[in-house]
Amino acid sequence: MRTRSRPRAALAAALIAALALGAAGCLAVDEPDPDVSPSARGNALTMLGQLTVAGAGSMKGYSRERFPHWRDTGTNCDVRDTVLKRDGKNIKLSGCNVVAGRWESAYDGRVFTDPSDVDIDHVVPLANAWRSGADEWDDAKRGDFANDTTRPQLIAVSASSNRAKGDQDPSQWKPANRSYWCQYAENWVTVKHHWRLTVTSAEKATLTDMLEGCTWASKP
Repeated sequence: MRTRSRPRAALAAALIAALALGAAGCLAVDEPDPDVSPSARGNALTMLGQLTVAGAGSMKGYSRERFPHWRDTGTNCDVRDTVLKRDGKNIKLSGCNVVAGRWESAYDGRVFTDPSDVDIDHVVPLANAWRSGADEWDDAKRGDFANDTTRPQLIAVSASSNRAKGDQDPSQWKPANRSYWCQYAENWVTVKHHWRLTVTSAEKATLTDMLEGCTWASKP
């Protein structure tokens, strides 16, 4: 009996010790770094370095109608509703149409409960896209860009911040909410990289400064 009880006793002692260490916070646990978002691991600085630098193109021929939006997603609802539902909390629907909820604008921290007070911003503005390569696309591709919910191209924000931004790039306008700058720069680069749009030298310099100040910007 003694030869059988010793391994059991040893095992029990080891288990007790492990539990004690865990309670003391000494066990190594593979947890995500809170300062590093999963999307940020795509290495925004590397993507920025791969963008073509060029002067802003002409606005000749531009109109918002050349970027057909918002696409229908159901009866009486469209991509705007899709973004409102994704970005809001306590969403209320009428069919698939968003009629109420709570939205906090990442650009300036303002909070809204009426969807009519919320704008859906194109992170890379349509006019900026036109000047950086979209003028060479057909309207179907421009429609894909204007309704892109796969990349971080569409975001629900306050109407005032959206209007203040206009078609400006980060060298000309940044969100009033400085804590959002890292995410904003990453989103901008991600969109331009996917759609193979160009950046101006001033735009690239500003984005570089914004990303280098982020703890995650150059991590793999």
